[in-house]
Amino acid sequence: MIRSELLAELAKENPELRADEVERVVDVFFEEIAQRLASGGRVELRGFGAFSTREREARQGRNPRTGETVSVPGKRVPYFKPGKEMRQRLNGE
Repeated sequence: MIRSELLAELAKENPELRADEVERVVDVFFEEIAQRLASGGRVELRGFGAFSTREREARQGRNPRTGETVSVPGKRVPYFKPGKEMRQRLNGE
């Protein structure tokens, strides 16, 4: 599902909201998650899962075109852990 499909589905399920209102809700939802992760926090949505970040260590990589060794700095990356209900739904339990 892409963002426009999500917006269309939410608009269909909530006919009392205008399209721009639905879009604003989705924007705020994702912006709040992104801000919390950027500040080192965690976002937990019961029954769905939890968003957090993980640290990746610095490492030596390789330029695939030239074969030259390059230094790749450490960084934080987003991580999602599905909740119990989500795992059960995915596995048909």
